[in-house]
Amino acid sequence: MRIVTFVKYVPDAAGDRSFESDNTVDRETDGLLSELDEYAIEEALNLTDKDKGSETIAVTVGPDDAKDAVRKALQMGADKGVHVNDDAISGADAVGTAKILAATVKKVEEDEGPIDLIITGLASTDGQMSVVPAMVAELLGRPAATQGSSLEVTDTTATIRRDGDTASQYVEVALPALVSVTDQINEPRYPSFKGIMKAKKKPVAQYDLGDLGLDASAGGAGALTQIIELAPAPGRTAGEVVTDEGDGGQKLVDWLASKKLV
Repeated sequence: MRIVTFVKYVPDAAGDRSFESDNTVDRETDGLLSELDEYAIEEALNLTDKDKGSETIAVTVGPDDAKDAVRKALQMGADKGVHVNDDAISGADAVGTAKILAATVKKVEEDEGPIDLIITGLASTDGQMSVVPAMVAELLGRPAATQGSSLEVTDTTATIRRDGDTASQYVEVALPALVSVTDQINEPRYPSFKGIMKAKKKPVAQYDLGDLGLDASAGGAGALTQIIELAPAPGRTAGEVVTDEGDGGQKLVDWLASKKLV
C-alpha cells in the first residue's frame, strides 16, 4: 500500500505572528509542522508499519522553510517527501491549495505508482477551515471520509468512525480514497535519534507549479478570496478589583449577572 499524507508548515502560535504587505501571513517567520497533521502522519505510519511493502510519502506546499514540515514527517518514520515550492504560490487560498495538492498527487503517481490512500489532518492550525481534504478528493474523483476518530483499512476499503455529540457514524469508502482524521485517533510518536539520523538520507522530491502542469493562477494570482483589512488583537486590560467589605459574595453575583454569566 502506498499512502500520501499532507503536512503543512505553519507559524508558531506561541510566537508573534506577522503579515506581508498584501495582508497574507508571513511564512518566513519561526514555524513548525501543524500539530493536527501529526495525527495523520502517525496513522499512515501505523498502517505501513503493519505491511513492510508499504510506504508513506509526506507532501507539503510552501516556501523554503516548509521543508521542515517534511523533515519532521521523515523523522517520525515517513519514507519519502515531496516539497512543492514556487513564489507564485504565495497568497493561494483553499481552492488554489487544493488544486496544487491534487496535481501533486497525480505527479507522485506518475513518478512512484498508484496512491491507495491519502490521509490528512482535520485542519491546519493556522487556517482552521477543514475544507481542503474534501476539495482534493473531489478534484481527484475519489471518495472521501472525513473527521475520523478511528480508521480501519482493508485491501479494498477504508472505514472511519465519525463521533458526534450524541452518536457515532461509520463511513466506508472504496480505495483509492482520501480520509481526514481528528486528534482523537492516536498519540503521535516522537522522532527517535535513529529516526532523525535516517531522515537525512531519505529522498525529498522538489516541484514547482510548472512541474505539476499548473500556472500562476493556481497560486495567489488566482485566489478567489482576498483579505481586505486586518488588525492586531486588542491587548489585555486590567482586571476589576472588588474590595470585600462583607458583601463580596453579592458583588460577585452582581458582576456575573452583568456579564450574563448567571
